[in-house]
Amino acid sequence: MSQTVHCFDYLDDATGEVPGVAVVYGREAILARLALRQIRHVVVGGDEEDVPVARLEGKTAAWRDVIDEVGTVSLFGGGSRRLVILDGADDFVSRYRAELEKYVEKPKRSGVLVLVVENWPKSTKLFKKLDATGLQVDCNLPEKKSGKRSVPDAKALHDWMIKWAKKTHQIKLERDAAEMMVELIGPELGLIDQDLARLSLYVEPNGKVSANLVRDVVGGWRMKAIWDLVDAAVEGRTASVLEDLDKLFSMGERPQKLYGQIAWSLRRYAAAARIYQRAQRNGESKSLRNALADAGFPNWPKALDEAQQRVKRLGSIRAGRLFQQLLKLDLSLKGTHSHDDRGRLALERLFVGFSEELDPRHATADRR
Repeated sequence: MSQTVHCFDYLDDATGEVPGVAVVYGREAILARLALRQIRHVVVGGDEEDVPVARLEGKTAAWRDVIDEVGTVSLFGGGSRRLVILDGADDFVSRYRAELEKYVEKPKRSGVLVLVVENWPKSTKLFKKLDATGLQVDCNLPEKKSGKRSVPDAKALHDWMIKWAKKTHQIKLERDAAEMMVELIGPELGLIDQDLARLSLYVEPNGKVSANLVRDVVGGWRMKAIWDLVDAAVEGRTASVLEDLDKLFSMGERPQKLYGQIAWSLRRYAAAARIYQRAQRNGESKSLRNALADAGFPNWPKALDEAQQRVKRLGSIRAGRLFQQLLKLDLSLKGTHSHDDRGRLALERLFVGFSEELDPRHATADRR
């Protein structure tokens, strides 16, 4: 059985004894900190004083000093094994790889050695040995398989955010709010944690945090400007949209960052169209207003009236194409249009496609 586990899973179920050698690896500092805290709790308990714990710096530590620390029996700590944490251990692993490969086969019973590294290739002997006999906690963003490639696992990230918000900040983060946070600030777990703390100030303990609150608190004026821009684009006010987009670029905004908020807003229109069209095909009596509410638009009369007019103006053909358009745009911004100038052109082309002149219903009428 593999002893390599993602940090999200380890925090959920950190049962059993920590083996003599453990590795905490990856680029997410907040996850590494949480994993180390959990390992410390399992090895030496919750006592914050007089516990047998040593922290060494990997760049300067010598092999003999580290092993001596692991073997030292503390005068305090009530019989707990000694815990030795080696921070920034990438260089240490490179210098003492042969010694580590030998040590992991028969580690000292008196203590636990924890290596904290950023890079930990799966192809190495150390990885394979510890995958069988040690503990390896992956502190990178979660990934999943898509064909032969590994891609970010958005659902796992959103699930963790919801759990973390409840456990640490005593708030109920709604799923669409979690999705919006990632769209707004990216999958930056440290920033996400900071903004969850800030959001907790706006609701009662165990209160709900909605996407609207995230938009106002996390997005602020910038998000409102982008929402207004998207609404104007769907209404066909193309010239005004391109002017506002130019202002955002002149303020230093990058196409890839703007895309996240633009896409989040447009997906609501796409989702509403899909919900409504599916209901029509199945013979269900669902109004467009109800479909808009189901898609996440604010459920009050004025907002639904305005959104309904925009969807009707957009038309079923363009609304039905939106999901595919956004997927292609996302891929192009990560590939052929990753340069700022080309990314800007791609966003402008998206908005021009909402203009009255390019409405496919007119083209159909002309052919008649």
